[in-house]
Amino acid sequence: MSQYTQQFLNSVLSQGGPAALPYAEGMKWHIRQHLLHLIEAYASLQPKTAVFTHNDGRTVNLLQADGTVPMSYQGVTYNIPVIIWLMESYPQHAPLVFVNPTRDMIIKRPHPFVSPNGIVSIPYIHSWVFPSSNLVELARNLSHFFARDPPLYSQRKPSNPNPNPSPSPNSGYGSMNSSVGSNAARPAIPPRVYSPTPTPPPPYGSGRIMEDPAEVFKKNAIDKLVGSLNGDIREMRKGREGEVEGLFNAQAVLRKRDEELRKGLKEMQDEKEALEQQLQMVLTNSDVLEVWLRENEGKLGTADVTAVDVDQAFEPCDALSKQMLDCTASDLAVEDTIYALDKAAQEGAVPFDQYLRNVRLLAREQFFHRATASKVRAVQMQAQVANMASRAPPQYAFS
Repeated sequence: MSQYTQQFLNSVLSQGGPAALPYAEGMKWHIRQHLLHLIEAYASLQPKTAVFTHNDGRTVNLLQADGTVPMSYQGVTYNIPVIIWLMESYPQHAPLVFVNPTRDMIIKRPHPFVSPNGIVSIPYIHSWVFPSSNLVELARNLSHFFARDPPLYSQRKPSNPNPNPSPSPNSGYGSMNSSVGSNAARPAIPPRVYSPTPTPPPPYGSGRIMEDPAEVFKKNAIDKLVGSLNGDIREMRKGREGEVEGLFNAQAVLRKRDEELRKGLKEMQDEKEALEQQLQMVLTNSDVLEVWLRENEGKLGTADVTAVDVDQAFEPCDALSKQMLDCTASDLAVEDTIYALDKAAQEGAVPFDQYLRNVRLLAREQFFHRATASKVRAVQMQAQVANMASRAPPQYAFS
């Protein structure tokens, strides 16, 4: 993987202002990693920026991977030229893939995965799911489906006939070549590159032209200055590349800390809501106690403590409280009576059969008092919750 590719991606993805690429800031790191992994696996694909025109006429500057994808067809490896456009919503949505035929290639019609205008539509693109889907797997799927049915074919042009034909002993061989070179379609094969024939030196040699010493000095000075500038630029580029790499790493760390802070903030908000509810309950109980103290402080100040009626000292605030007080007092009174009967039975003051009959009646009465107290307690809890909800601030009110 060349340093130029990393520097290019760091530069275009870190641009701001009007020249910034239209990708989400939180996704630029994923885009960079996807392209670096793609180039590492397929060196024939290179990242570029180009202008993409939408169907409605809008133009936008986007990233693309331009190059070839290898495929194996009948035991021979061919390279299919493709362009992978990373749209504005990438990587949350699949990229747009085109085959890019050269002038001597044509698109096979019909083709199950390539439309006549070159758009590629394979199952991997339709089932694209972020973050599991990536460009490396996309390129592998392209190679797999192209190998099943090549989308491009090369078409040889017929050789130009000689305007002045003359009989030749090798005319049969030329006819065979012509028949083979007719419009026969075959899978696209990259043309073989031939090295040009070296030009022979002139027969009489070449004369040496003497240059002006001032021009030579000027040229050498310019070359030295250009070399020094190139060295400085390489050093600066290397330093900036390290800084950008550090910023990307810091961005990943900050993103992780942001998630931790959000989680902690949510826990603190939940704890605050619980404390607010407890505070409302404490305030309610404090109000009740203050009202009771204000009503009974005057009675203790003007009268003798022994003269205060205990039954009148604690007045229920509502019907439920009075019923709860009566049930509790009756329950405790029955409990004391049963205890006194136990002592009398142990001392022989009460016959045993009479003891059992009285205890059975008292236990039945005690059961009804306790059942009534339990129902009253449940109703009081519901009323207390409703009171807390009405007194709570709007943001903590129950819906």
